[in-house]
Amino acid sequence: MIDKKKHSVGSSWLNQIKKNRCLLLMLFPVLLYFIVFCYIPMFGNIMAFEDYSVGKGFLHSEWVGFRWFREFFSSVYFGRLIKNTLLISIYSLIIGFPIPIIFALLLNEIKDGPFKRVTQTISYLPHFISVVVVVGLLFNFLSPIDGVVNILLKSMGKDAINFMSEPGWFRTLYIGSNIWQNFGWDSIIYLAALSSVDPQLYEAAQIDGAGKFKQMLHVTLPAIMPTIIILLIMNVGNIMNVGFEKIILMYSPATYETADVISTYVYRRGILGSQFSFSASVGLFNSVINFALLFTVNKISNRVSEISLW
Repeated sequence: MIDKKKHSVGSSWLNQIKKNRCLLLMLFPVLLYFIVFCYIPMFGNIMAFEDYSVGKGFLHSEWVGFRWFREFFSSVYFGRLIKNTLLISIYSLIIGFPIPIIFALLLNEIKDGPFKRVTQTISYLPHFISVVVVVGLLFNFLSPIDGVVNILLKSMGKDAINFMSEPGWFRTLYIGSNIWQNFGWDSIIYLAALSSVDPQLYEAAQIDGAGKFKQMLHVTLPAIMPTIIILLIMNVGNIMNVGFEKIILMYSPATYETADVISTYVYRRGILGSQFSFSASVGLFNSVINFALLFTVNKISNRVSEISLW
């Protein structure tokens, strides 16, 4: 009897594969990408517990246990790195996360088709500009010699400011340029969620005397709340991953005080200094913290709102 059940389950599974073989073939490149670039490299985490040598390889390098973790935690830069990483990530989340939502809500209220399409296009375009170009624009606009901003300051009788070398300005410039570059693109998923809201709900709200603001508050927001919560969970799960490319292009020794984050420190010491085991240990530490945050926030969300990733 049990053998028959197993046979029927196996046959059903094979039938499903045959039935959906075209979809599975389309999915195969994506799976291959994750296997090759995400799952297979996980085995390299063994480097975090070794004094890795390229000549000796993984199998013959000396095992040192938690030595690199202890060295990182006892580093004089540890407090600064954690502080800068968390501050940049948290500020980006607090300021940057709501803006695409607000933009999508406002855009949803625009009924003029051509104007709406032009607005969407203009807001999406910065996303396709290279990070290198964006940072280059920042340096040009904020140059203390011939930058547009400093020319305006000088015309008002004020002294020029070297924004890119001022530690106090770094986070503002980083977060502000990130928001400008991505808020339009990030709003797409909210606009897609808004398109599925039943128009009859708005009609019922109008009959009850609700204005535009109340409709937005009591109809639109609850409708897209599952999307907002899921994206918030995913953002919190990446809170330790600050955009390395932009920071490495923007910062300088003068701004290390507020700009130096875990990823840039690992790059300088682990990659440029050829301490591969050290960089692997810090990367593993980052991944563990991110997973713990993701798991915790997902659990809280599931209990509070019954919306979660799993």
